[in-house]
Amino acid sequence: MPKLKLSTAFLKHHSLRRIVLIGSCTLVGLMLIGMTGLAWYATVGLPSLDSLDNYQPSLISRIHADDGQLIGQFYTERRVFIPFEEIPSDLIHAIVAVEDARFFEHPGLDIWGIFRAAWTNIKQGGTVEGASTITQQLARSLFLSPERTYSRKIRELILAFKMEFILTKEQILEQYLNQIYFGHGAYGIGTAALTYFEKDLNAITLPEAAFLAGLPKAPSTYSPYKNPERSKRRQEHVLHRMVQAGYITEALAKEAVATLLSYQRLTLERIAPYFLEQVRQHLVNEYGEPMVYKGGLQVFTTLNTRMQRLAEMAIRHGLRQLDKRQGWRGPLGHEPLPLPTPDVPRDIELTIQDMARTDHIHQGVVTAVDQKQAIVVANGIEAPLALKDMRWARRRIPKNALVTEARTFPEATPQDLLKPGDIIEVRLKVRSKGVPAFILEQTPIVEGALLALDPRTGSIKAMVGGYDFERSQFNRALMARRQPGSAFKPIIYATALDNNLTPATLIMDAPLVYEQEEEEKIWKPENYEKRFFGTITIREALRHSRNAATIRLLNQIGVRRVIDFSKSLGIASPLSQDLSLALGSSGITLEELTAAYGVFANQGMVLSPYTITLVKNQQDTMLEQHLFEPRQVVSQNTAYLITNLMMDVIQSGTGRGAKSIGRPIAGKTGTTNQYKDAWFVGYAPNLAVGIWVGFDEVQTLGRVESGAHAALPIWTQFMKHALKDLPVMTFSVPAGIQFAEIENSTGKLATQPSQTTTTEVFAQGTAPTKPNSPFANPLDFYELDLATP
Repeated sequence: MPKLKLSTAFLKHHSLRRIVLIGSCTLVGLMLIGMTGLAWYATVGLPSLDSLDNYQPSLISRIHADDGQLIGQFYTERRVFIPFEEIPSDLIHAIVAVEDARFFEHPGLDIWGIFRAAWTNIKQGGTVEGASTITQQLARSLFLSPERTYSRKIRELILAFKMEFILTKEQILEQYLNQIYFGHGAYGIGTAALTYFEKDLNAITLPEAAFLAGLPKAPSTYSPYKNPERSKRRQEHVLHRMVQAGYITEALAKEAVATLLSYQRLTLERIAPYFLEQVRQHLVNEYGEPMVYKGGLQVFTTLNTRMQRLAEMAIRHGLRQLDKRQGWRGPLGHEPLPLPTPDVPRDIELTIQDMARTDHIHQGVVTAVDQKQAIVVANGIEAPLALKDMRWARRRIPKNALVTEARTFPEATPQDLLKPGDIIEVRLKVRSKGVPAFILEQTPIVEGALLALDPRTGSIKAMVGGYDFERSQFNRALMARRQPGSAFKPIIYATALDNNLTPATLIMDAPLVYEQEEEEKIWKPENYEKRFFGTITIREALRHSRNAATIRLLNQIGVRRVIDFSKSLGIASPLSQDLSLALGSSGITLEELTAAYGVFANQGMVLSPYTITLVKNQQDTMLEQHLFEPRQVVSQNTAYLITNLMMDVIQSGTGRGAKSIGRPIAGKTGTTNQYKDAWFVGYAPNLAVGIWVGFDEVQTLGRVESGAHAALPIWTQFMKHALKDLPVMTFSVPAGIQFAEIENSTGKLATQPSQTTTTEVFAQGTAPTKPNSPFANPLDFYELDLATP
């Protein structure tokens, strides 16, 4: 009986073991089946790796100025591709040490790394170390989404294994370092070096390499701009890992830690946005958006960065001054009292320097005010706003009133203009000993444009299409068709000179009436001075911009001739086919008019304005190159004669405000009815520049805001500085030009020089040959019938 009991117990125990074994096997089998199924499911739809051998990341198209300086970039991901052999060894060692120490040993999956990371995380009580290899990270970046699921992790592992079979370790590192994100818009290590240190990658030092290698794990967390302390600790961690991996010594690591890194200050300041937008539109039209934003084009342009900055400063200053003359529109708003305590910048001195250097307008809040000054806080800077720096605001524009309705309060004090809590616009200036102070400003609502080109080539050197590109992307230098007023007159006078009239030709400046029978209207044009000057020469008429004389001249030579002449200069906009053309009634663009003046500067040779010199693709293949095609459209004699007349406009006419430039220059003012548009276009032999000022919705600029008052100061400020780096040149006198002494009042040849005579310039064959005899082809200046155009 006892044996039987033992046997029964044994059998029961044996049966239980079999059940457990069978159950375990079944469970393991089910787990294997489940894992196999999960693995199969995860591999369904895996991307093909055929493209890895021809890796083409999304690359930046880089735009360069005329000296090769980088001025703009077009991209979906800001990236510059750097081949493996050009990546510094310190950077490779730093990345490997901190991201994947066994990279050169494992086949894409690091088992020991997984255990090490798991143990570290258990000890630290959280996730402080990952186990993804560099290959896995590359697979995730190239082919997978950032979602955190088991299926994605399995797909990542499988892709990493496959990639290790297809690519060498060097190729994997090359693609990884060119693919990953380093923060602040920088994709790839080449762009990261430029972003943080403004250096090419081959100039990166060990301390900088350690910093860059620490970014991919969490670019925002380790940003030196947002979290400088964390950024420094991360750099030290990378250097420590490099020591552990045997890449550097402890001494080198300590030296690197002690090195102070100088980061490139991030700035939102952009140069030439209107110019770059014009270039972008051209590239997209020619090559398509994918090539522009991902193809890594190298684009070389005509822009001169120094001139562009001068142009932006001149427009900004000129429009602000004009806006101040119109009057102050009052505070932007009001902040209830008590005012909150302002946040003081961490580096207050650097903030002051930046604010003063950029000359930008900032919003501030008035915290206190008395009879002599106000105290203002802007961007955390507290500084005084003195009466002298707000005196212009005594001219006030009531709400919903026109510019012409502004009222002046000569005795107004700061307390009359401001009160605590007012939100105003200010600009920072730094007084002696670095003491900051504010100047009252207001953002202009008036607009303006500037275009500068080299008349010898047609290359556009500077372009400003408006006061603020962020406010309006409409490019007024290229797209706005506005009436040029008297700035169109040189084209009429050049047409006359081209038809054998001379600077000494006499015309009548007297009242006239133009009857428009169909519309039953009467046109009685007047001169700017509201009076007439009788018989005057063509030189005198253009020098002082006499309207009545110009209308008679146009009627004599014919509207059709002037239109044809304008087209030969490159003006494509439709022109009025009546005598109103004499007063610049037809809308044209600033580019057209500036280029037309450029023909006169270039001795009658026309060259179309252009912005792009050369375009290359990533493989350095030339896609586009500008070819010069100059054409002689105006005779050299005519070009010189009209230039000589416009030089007189500068010396003693409506453009004499530019006389201070002190170089041979020619130009002409332009003002339209009711001061709605103000122009000045002029040139030296090596630079032609046009300025337009006005409102987008056509309205008056204000009383007496003529071309000489509103546009010429901007032109003069720009030209004074822009010409400094250019050689002094004179306008060449063609062989067919001759000079003669004539009587001022009659235009006849003088017997000898006197106070009533002047030396005049003529095209060969048109000068008077005998004393007291008129020159060839005199103009009949008697009263003309102006009933028809």
